[in-house]
Amino acid sequence: MYYTLEGLNKLKAELDQLVSVERPAISQQIAEARDKGDLSENAEYDAAKNAQGMLELKISKLQEVIRNAKIIDESKLDNSKVLILSTVRIKNTKNNASMTYTLVPENEADLKAGKISVNSPIAKGLLGKSVGETVEIQVPAGKMNFEIVEIVR
Repeated sequence: MYYTLEGLNKLKAELDQLVSVERPAISQQIAEARDKGDLSENAEYDAAKNAQGMLELKISKLQEVIRNAKIIDESKLDNSKVLILSTVRIKNTKNNASMTYTLVPENEADLKAGKISVNSPIAKGLLGKSVGETVEIQVPAGKMNFEIVEIVR
């Protein structure tokens, strides 16, 4: 999986939170439940052990993602065409509405922040295109035409 440096740092921060805050909290819950006596009929103990198992699974998956992550080197990307990590301003040719999106790996997509997945229909239609080109993109609402106004890094 490819990540930006920012995206990878977010994953590392999440892992640190899980290991340094949530893991000790669940251990504390298990200890408190154990102190209440008979474990065979202790629902709190069972719930805490289940939560611990889920947390450990999440931690191990996150560690694997971080180990296998590849960072995208933005300095080696071509600015003349729309590529992953390009910030592109497009204009809807039908209503002249202008939008700006940054094309990011799927796991970093955040539409509110203007970051769309490179696997989205709009991004797929823009990839490899240059400023001034008009592209027809199939979106859920039908076919739309967009003009690439500007490519920013």
